[in-house]
Amino acid sequence: MRQFQGQTLSWDLHDGIIELTLHREPLNEISSSTLEELEKFVTSLDALSQDSHALILHCSLKSGFCAGADLRQLYGWIQEYGQSEVANHARQYLERIHAVMNALDAAPLTTIAAVHGVTFGGGFELALTCDLIIADKLARFCFPELRLGLIPSFGGIPRLKRDLGNAVVRDLLLTGRSFNTTKAQQIGLVSQVVGEGEVLRAARATAKQIGKFDPTTAVLAKRFIKPIPLDELRKEIDVFCELLPRPAVQAGLKKFVESTDAQPYLP
Repeated sequence: MRQFQGQTLSWDLHDGIIELTLHREPLNEISSSTLEELEKFVTSLDALSQDSHALILHCSLKSGFCAGADLRQLYGWIQEYGQSEVANHARQYLERIHAVMNALDAAPLTTIAAVHGVTFGGGFELALTCDLIIADKLARFCFPELRLGLIPSFGGIPRLKRDLGNAVVRDLLLTGRSFNTTKAQQIGLVSQVVGEGEVLRAARATAKQIGKFDPTTAVLAKRFIKPIPLDELRKEIDVFCELLPRPAVQAGLKKFVESTDAQPYLP
């Protein structure tokens, strides 16, 4: 399937470059519907990669790349399943999410996250599956989960530790504060910073450059320098599911859901 138009995302293959576009209002919160369409994409990825050398992951919404997991859905699970069963339901969901993220991480082509604006929580974790992150100057990166009594659960901690080391992980995780693109480039998170509105153009130029080289070499080089930390990813799910049933988490999610702020996900 070279093209797809879904409720939350779409993709298109042209001139050896796949563009996967997120477009779920208001800010690409990753819900069950998003997961289903991401699963459809990774199922098609092997076939798409036969005719492509690069994947660009970006967002068509002006407000930002992705605010993270759909916290209203998570709060609804607590209400539906109760504290005794919600962890089991969440584990099944997270195992599906991790399967998608691992497939993107190991994709047999070079992957580029082209991000702008809010790149928080699960959206940040999605970007971290990519080989390169290109950001516009207004992008911000954050793991706000601690405010809810939780930890990131889509693979962000092990992947960030793999790429940057423990000091950066502890800073983002334990303070809940965000990094701007200047900081992100200084610590090696972002490979390029571009002007506002220029991120997709820059990603396309980078993808075109990648196409000049032998794809088999690129795939082997990627496997060598980018191992997937599977054991730590499984432990991350365990810790999240241990935390989820706690009353403090329910209170934090309730506060988020009932907030009248225009952007309650902002720290």
